[in-house]
Amino acid sequence: MTEENRKILDRINVFAEEALKNVDPQKTPISRQLDALKPILQEIAEEKGKALEDIFILYMDLASDAAVEAEQKLKAQMEADSSP
Repeated sequence: MTEENRKILDRINVFAEEALKNVDPQKTPISRQLDALKPILQEIAEEKGKALEDIFILYMDLASDAAVEAEQKLKAQMEADSSP
């Protein structure tokens, strides 16, 4: 993940923490959750001169990449902890 993409993901995540703080992800449709993120996605799209849909796709890709990275780090840590 590039530094620019990391900053975009971090910015969206900070916004999401506030925008979704009272949202139960298990009970709230994903469409409503995405609507809550639309302001920051639109802001980034305008800054980058891209379509909102492009930033949404970028966000989904970056979030997926970040989840894979986190899983790999956890797995590596668990393996390190179990080594004698």
